[in-house]
Amino acid sequence: MGSHRVDETAAAPAGAPMVGRLAIIGIGLIGSSIARAARQHGLASSIAIADASPAAMAEASRLGLGDSCGTDAAEAAADADLVILCVPVGAMGQVGAAIAGALKPGAIVSDVGSVKGSVVAQLGPHLPEGVHLVPAHPVAGTENSGPGAGFASLFHNRWCIITPPEGADPQAVETLRAFWAGMGANVETMSPERHDLVLAVTSHLPHLIAYNIVGTAADLEQVTRSEVIKFSAGGFRDFTRIAASDPTMWRDIFLNNKDAVLEMIGRFNEDLAALARAIRWGDGDALFELFTRTRAIRRGIIDSGQETAEADFGRRHDDDATA
Repeated sequence: MGSHRVDETAAAPAGAPMVGRLAIIGIGLIGSSIARAARQHGLASSIAIADASPAAMAEASRLGLGDSCGTDAAEAAADADLVILCVPVGAMGQVGAAIAGALKPGAIVSDVGSVKGSVVAQLGPHLPEGVHLVPAHPVAGTENSGPGAGFASLFHNRWCIITPPEGADPQAVETLRAFWAGMGANVETMSPERHDLVLAVTSHLPHLIAYNIVGTAADLEQVTRSEVIKFSAGGFRDFTRIAASDPTMWRDIFLNNKDAVLEMIGRFNEDLAALARAIRWGDGDALFELFTRTRAIRRGIIDSGQETAEADFGRRHDDDATA
């Protein structure tokens, strides 16, 4: 998305906001999309934004993403009813410690990280009594980053998984559920542990494979880099899109969900070895059975509304295309 979509920050028609002060810590793709969507749908009375990058804050201010913009996370979190941490998973503990003293009783602290067990472990010890920790993960995104990359419809008809730790306040959980639903998301609740296993299969392993395939292609001595770029087919282009995702974010995801990811890598290696045997021995029936099953999964994703069957082939320039 380009920075021209400033109209998405326009105030929604008057109505009772869901939360008073919303604080967004970290203003990349997800944080800026939350700011835009919350503004568009009238979900917060005011929006405070903080990011450690002065350049990001200058752009967020220029785009009008918040009522206040600064580099001090604690200042943004002060008196906030809902604080959403949109920072890399590995930085959650540091940010949690920085804002702890500014949080008011009854405040809800959430996040958007792709790993949940680590987030609970990092944030829990820092939050004062009476502050409610309710982690969440919006399963949405693009390969782009920065304040100008966000758009208000990013979460529309996408899943957001809420992962309340044991003993979480039910009202805080319901408030966060309603907030995400208000931005158009489909909301599911599961334990942090279950989330991390499911996402290791559906997100983390595919990204790891994409990074590895693109890296392998780049390192092949028998094929030049220009040939890889010139003759890349649709499948390879799909992998390059995934492999273009934020390096810091994905480094932290793999390191903080390593047990589940390593378990899935082990299973993948076993299945890949079986596939190699089928190719080596000319077992066409085994290949056909696998390809038929996987094709059915693709159709199921389309039928559920999580993807479109429209042909793309990397030629579409739709600003609202999401990963």
